[in-house]
Amino acid sequence: MLTTTAETFPILRSTPANPLLSAFLVSTTRGFLPRTDPITVLPSPFRQLEFLLQRMPIKTANGSAGLLAAGSLGEAVKYLPDLTEQIEIVQADLPLMNALYRDYSFLASAYLLEPCHMSFLRGEGYGLARNILPANIARPIARVAKLAGYKPFMEYAGSYALYNYRLAEPAKGLVYSNLRLIRAFEHGLDPTSSEAGFVLVHVDMVQNSGPLVAGAIAALAAAASNSRSAFEQGMGMVVAALMKVNGVMSTMWNKSKPGDYNSFRTFIFGITSQSMFPHGVVYQGVSDEPMSFRGESGANDSMIPLMDNLLAIPMPSTPLTDILTDFRSYRPGNHREFLEWVQARSKAVDLRGYAMQEPSSAALYLRALDQVRDFRWRHWCFTREYILKKTAHPVATGGSPIVTWLPNQLQAVLDLMVEVSGRFEELPGCEDIMALVVLQQATLRKEVRKYCDERKV
Repeated sequence: MLTTTAETFPILRSTPANPLLSAFLVSTTRGFLPRTDPITVLPSPFRQLEFLLQRMPIKTANGSAGLLAAGSLGEAVKYLPDLTEQIEIVQADLPLMNALYRDYSFLASAYLLEPCHMSFLRGEGYGLARNILPANIARPIARVAKLAGYKPFMEYAGSYALYNYRLAEPAKGLVYSNLRLIRAFEHGLDPTSSEAGFVLVHVDMVQNSGPLVAGAIAALAAAASNSRSAFEQGMGMVVAALMKVNGVMSTMWNKSKPGDYNSFRTFIFGITSQSMFPHGVVYQGVSDEPMSFRGESGANDSMIPLMDNLLAIPMPSTPLTDILTDFRSYRPGNHREFLEWVQARSKAVDLRGYAMQEPSSAALYLRALDQVRDFRWRHWCFTREYILKKTAHPVATGGSPIVTWLPNQLQAVLDLMVEVSGRFEELPGCEDIMALVVLQQATLRKEVRKYCDERKV
């Protein structure tokens, strides 16, 4: 493992098709996407798992009702053999381990949360989930999770989103209209569905992360060598990449409708801090003690945490920030190491201080902060429209408080923008930025107070 004090980090400049390498390695070409496109169909030793997953969604690929539509997945799972021994035979193939992790995590979440889905359909709230994961799921998911470098529960990058797309026509590449889901819970195998849109917009956003990584690396190197022009070029790359990410993010409103979200959201809840799992989950054949993991969350994406670390955005010392810290363990190992390195390197070269030395650099730094603000503000708007106005459930899928967690980070960004702007009489190209910051600070306080009062938080 690379130490965080190293001056460089081993970033891929190409995407080698080597099965001995982890599926996720940060690169300047694909950024935080897997280094090659995901495995879409499991090989023959795992055909029974593949067949079960194809039958699982509420609406299957051929349009017929699947096992989750009738609440019959639990019964079907009884006939799935324990394939742990087959995993041992092919364990050196790390992309295959990632695909198996994806597929077992989909099966585990669907199995555990199936009763909650049926209760939700009856209008009775989520009720209680299953609290025992049978050995024929528990043992294999524990093994592939360890081999692939994850926790034995569904995660954002390795399972639900970034390792869960395929290209309808490989020659057309990573354009949104060419993206399809591999696995789904509800209607997601239909590319026009809200479930598909919810996941694939995330994939479409992250495909812009290569230049973001390249810009961050360039800015750090330039700050270390005191090269002002190279620093500003690197920061310019960061701003341009974030603008593209935010542009794609704004398409979520049309690709995934707010009124549809809660119908498939049930299956992406975690165990930690959720009323559906008051005593955790026993993984049969793995541990006699109940286990608990956070659920899938877009907060586990690596792009904005990269910006938090690169720009050295100070977060308040609160329990909400503690959750943000805990989320860092729910992403691919190479992503974690890279983000830790960026955090240490930004501190070592004092990137923020270097940016403040010249108005032109400070302007680029403020514009990067503004893009982080734009991202987090839109995320808050999604939370308000997709969740707060649709359900009284107080906890997000990842186990964070639904009303107060996002504003904790958003307010930190707004506060830093005010501080940076206050150091200069004028920053080029930033004339309209601060007026919006002042407005959003007031709006955010008002909205958080409103929802806290309504929900007695």
